[in-house]
Amino acid sequence: MSNTRRSKRVHPGWYFGGFVLAVPAAAALTVLLWPQLFGLQRVFPFAQAVSFRMVATLSLVFALVILGLLLVPSRRLRGLLAAGTVVVAVATIASGAVVLSRGVNAVLEPTGADGSVRVLAWNTLGNEPGSPTIADLALEYRADVVMLPETTQDMGLEIAGLMKAEGRPMWVLSNTGAPGYRAAETTLLVSVELGEYELNESLGDTEKLATVIAEPVSGDGPTLIATHPIAPVHREMAVWNRDLEWLSTVCRGDTIIAGDFNATLDHLAGLADADVPGAQLGACRDAALDAGAASVGTWPSGRAPLVGTPIDHVMYTSQWEVTGFEVIARGELDGSDHRPVFAELSLTTDPE
Repeated sequence: MSNTRRSKRVHPGWYFGGFVLAVPAAAALTVLLWPQLFGLQRVFPFAQAVSFRMVATLSLVFALVILGLLLVPSRRLRGLLAAGTVVVAVATIASGAVVLSRGVNAVLEPTGADGSVRVLAWNTLGNEPGSPTIADLALEYRADVVMLPETTQDMGLEIAGLMKAEGRPMWVLSNTGAPGYRAAETTLLVSVELGEYELNESLGDTEKLATVIAEPVSGDGPTLIATHPIAPVHREMAVWNRDLEWLSTVCRGDTIIAGDFNATLDHLAGLADADVPGAQLGACRDAALDAGAASVGTWPSGRAPLVGTPIDHVMYTSQWEVTGFEVIARGELDGSDHRPVFAELSLTTDPE
């Protein structure tokens, strides 16, 4: 009897081995899921790894299921994998909590408040959807401001012409980081109802893909910034970092900024003004986060929104608050690899 009982016991070495494996696994998952704890959120390859939080969460769920199945048939495996299973379970819960806390609701119905500014941002992949599609979308959402990375000035003028024909005239302002290369150009359309706007080139620019900074000629109204930092591919990491750091310096005052940031909220960690509550970049807040939609992916458009990465943003300073938001996911908007993002911003009565 004693020999039988003794044979069913798991040698402590299996538990010790499991603990030895669990410690580096916990460290690796912490770095991959929350690299900002170590200042690695804008460092290759951690910046890339943290880009798809929902995919990471689903992968952890799958790993947890596999581990659970392995635990069933063998006492030794239970001893070896128990600690690791706990680590994966905690990581799954933590990652899922981040996704849910940022929000998965793709639509916040606009209120239509008086004095609100309706912003539409869309990286058009070098004009690919065409001016009728872009203009129709801007008219449908009654956009006062249309921010279009990878869109040429000629395309902007076509869009403005179509919108004017429908009673919605717009100013057109453009900037390019590489003349003749459509993907490097950014175009901003502003409703004439907001007053006349002009380019301000004195504040600088993103280095390779253009940003448009426009200010009201009268001085009455928000600065409007349509932006496009470069993507964080390995060879461009230094440029990407400088682009985001520069954006944090211009996102202040009375500003509305939107476009393809090529960055999630994780990447922006450490770039907010510490004395501005709720800011994510400089003095700017993120509309998606405030609307409960910051886990809804905007790229690539071919994936379901919840397994994409939210790199297209509308942000604003404390004079504004979000009263409507949508990541626009429709099949008829094929043509770009990004989804359009819409936000209605209303003046707040208590700016911070």
